[in-house]
Amino acid sequence: MNLHSKTSPTPTPTPIFRLLRPKDWIKNLFLFAPLFFTPTLFHYPEVIRILIGAIIFSITASSIYILNDLKDRAADLLHPQKRFRPIASNQISVTLARWLCILLSMIGLIAAALLSQTFFTVVLIYYIINIAYCAGLKRIAIIDVYCVAAGFILRVIAGSELIHVTPSIWILMCTGLLALFLALAKRRDDIVHHMTYVHRESIRGYNLVFIDASIAITLSALLIAYTIYSTLDIAEVHLGTTHFYWTVPLVLFGMLRYLQITLVEEKSDSPTRLLFTDKFLLGTVIMWFVLSAILIY
Repeated sequence: MNLHSKTSPTPTPTPIFRLLRPKDWIKNLFLFAPLFFTPTLFHYPEVIRILIGAIIFSITASSIYILNDLKDRAADLLHPQKRFRPIASNQISVTLARWLCILLSMIGLIAAALLSQTFFTVVLIYYIINIAYCAGLKRIAIIDVYCVAAGFILRVIAGSELIHVTPSIWILMCTGLLALFLALAKRRDDIVHHMTYVHRESIRGYNLVFIDASIAITLSALLIAYTIYSTLDIAEVHLGTTHFYWTVPLVLFGMLRYLQITLVEEKSDSPTRLLFTDKFLLGTVIMWFVLSAILIY
């Protein structure tokens, strides 16, 4: 007798949709960064090509999210929020989740290969890094946050390949540092809310002193890199403006607000959630996009 089949509710589209983590698809907007910063190529064909690439990346990322939830099922059951995930809460069976993971992986990789061979290579590297992350790298402190940062850098590289431009070292540096800061802030949230190595094994390698020092170093490097780029002649050549440094105060304000959320309010668990729920953070991002678009276009 299959006890699992009796206790498992019939899957519905809602838990399956939640399993794909659509809220995290916003990360794939980083594919658009090279296009946004290359005004001469901002045309309909390029926008559609990047949009297709972002969809492919979303499909591939969702397969990784499913694999991660399968690997972490036991630990998620002990977590106050993650225990409600579709697999941990038994809303979706392990078998169905495995098949969805395989199907989405195949669709994502095949679609990437059909779109562009170089794009496929980037997606494949992203896929392999995340498989390694799920298999064990996420248990190693520092390496785990580096893997997260690598995923964002690869998104920018993927977007660049789709429109056939060489990504600036500055945009790659700023992207990596930003992602590194967000990952460190998330680890800090785990510590202050007393999450143990049972929930996230890499927590063994972190404490508040180390995390706070790492965040300070990362944010300092990010602000310096962004400020230098905004004042360089290369920025004028790429962006067509000598006034991009006007965006620096907005970047600093956004960094300070996120730092306040992390250190004072201690609720930096989900960057995606914060972006949509914190009016100061969301307003700053919108103002940055508007000001940048005015200066560039």
